[in-house]
Amino acid sequence: MPGVQVRKTYFILRVADMDRAVRFYTEAFAASVRFSSAEWSELTVAGATVALHPAGTGAQTPTGLGSSGLGFEVDDLDEALRLTTAVGGRVTSPPRDRPRERIRLAEVADPEGNLLTVAEGR
Repeated sequence: MPGVQVRKTYFILRVADMDRAVRFYTEAFAASVRFSSAEWSELTVAGATVALHPAGTGAQTPTGLGSSGLGFEVDDLDEALRLTTAVGGRVTSPPRDRPRERIRLAEVADPEGNLLTVAEGR
């Protein structure tokens, strides 16, 4: 039996300050704004939809369970980390080589406290 047709897939992040969160993702990760309001915003990052919902507290929050969650692969990890911190984020785990996965990986927190991984392929 076929399943229900899915129209869109999105990843929700809870934020305390919608404008600050939208600015962070557009300036740090070149997200394009599909829709933005005080109650709900949708950003597109490399074809994926990241939705922002105003229910955050600003506390550090994993974006998934365990080691899963939101992550971005970039061409230049050092530049991504520089931009991340320049627009209000912070590095929570410095870059480390993961040779078996063929990546160099760091963890960052957006200004809302959401944790995400940023990786550079090797």
